[in-house]
Amino acid sequence: MSANQVALAYLVASVLFILALKGLSSPVTARRGNLFGIVGMAIAVLTTFAITRNWALIVLAIAIGGTIGAVIARRVQMTQMPELVAAMHSLVGMAAVLIAIAAVNNPAAFGVPDPMPKGNKLELFIGTFVGAITFSGSVIAFGKLAGLGKHFRLFSSAPVVFKGQHLLNLALAVVMIGFGIAFFLASKEAQWPPFIAMTAIAFVLGVLIIIPIGGADMPVVISMLNSYSGWAAAGIGFSLSNPMLIIAGSLVGSSGAILSYIMCRAMNRSFLNVILGGFGATEGMAAEEGGQKTVRSGSAEDAAYILSNADSVIIVPGYGLAVARAQHAVKELTDKLQKKGVNVRFAVHPVAGRMPGHMNVLLAEAEIPYDIVFEMEDINSDFSNTDVVLVLGANDVVNPAARKPGSPIYGMPILEVDKARTVMVVKRSMAAGYAGLDNELFYMDKTMMVFGDAKKVVEDMVKAID
Repeated sequence: MSANQVALAYLVASVLFILALKGLSSPVTARRGNLFGIVGMAIAVLTTFAITRNWALIVLAIAIGGTIGAVIARRVQMTQMPELVAAMHSLVGMAAVLIAIAAVNNPAAFGVPDPMPKGNKLELFIGTFVGAITFSGSVIAFGKLAGLGKHFRLFSSAPVVFKGQHLLNLALAVVMIGFGIAFFLASKEAQWPPFIAMTAIAFVLGVLIIIPIGGADMPVVISMLNSYSGWAAAGIGFSLSNPMLIIAGSLVGSSGAILSYIMCRAMNRSFLNVILGGFGATEGMAAEEGGQKTVRSGSAEDAAYILSNADSVIIVPGYGLAVARAQHAVKELTDKLQKKGVNVRFAVHPVAGRMPGHMNVLLAEAEIPYDIVFEMEDINSDFSNTDVVLVLGANDVVNPAARKPGSPIYGMPILEVDKARTVMVVKRSMAAGYAGLDNELFYMDKTMMVFGDAKKVVEDMVKAID
């Protein structure tokens, strides 16, 4: 292919990537957006084939990676998607680091003058440290989400903090930048020591930035790491003079940053603190008041009777729904209630589950109409006028403790389900949520707990409704 043909192919792929992001902004157009992204990536890959001579190695790499990806995709459960996303981010970060190492080792193989110009060194420096931080930070995020804290404390869902932590992070960042400057100024013969030192410190920083972040804030971390992986790819794209990599990486980086900002606003967190890895540091410090607490519990049949006699019902899906794969049973329940004239709607918190959009995907999979699914800011004012709220496995996002100064989740906007006339909560047990806090909603007089697997309980509700 000529240079003009390659540029045109990359331009078409870039436009398709932009259309993919546009499509993914709405559940109605999400499938079309995915299709645009697939076609755009296919064009980019075919263009790469057309401009390289190393077909055998590329085909081998695609075959190995594609096989592993297909096997994982078929086996992974929907509840494990956050862990999978974190793992994929780590691979993008490591790819950026490995490409940078290869470029420093043999610039000519990447079409870069040898010795490498200072402009390329600067780009490699940025791409390398962002990629290294993305890799190690994503590994920690994966461990926290996968519950590996019982094996290794760094993976604990609770914040891992120590005295002088932020000063250490600042010192390491300054030293890392210092080695980066040394790499930038060094001759070809002396560039490897500062480059290796800079990369090693970046790996350590990735760990230290993520470990003080608690479990309740992990959805924001996933989005943030997604942004980091995009910027790492874009940085390497500049070094390799590859416009496709620059555009794709910038799209991922900017969209991830915007999503992180939106989520921080939804959780009343500081975006700067997210970047610096410090906003989970106080989590778990506030203890619940002592004393015996009692709960009011009921059966699925009791819940079905209350639901069928209500005029308005809001269903709040949570992680427990995802674990139980209860979305299809919930669709049946919704249909039965609507046939009885009940006004049924769904309320979705921005960080319900363990990653953005988790609940929306599950509800769409069960073909629950989009027009009865509402975001938090659109439905919060309606809870006070609602007869019954049915909470399915949600915990932290409906915890009234978010209104109490001194609470670890103080200031985090919640779904105000406690303002409804009656609240029914389906949970396996009284276990705390991912933030590790007891939920005072469960002990209110207006609340009825229905213990059991969400799918089984909802199926029993469906059977009990005439």
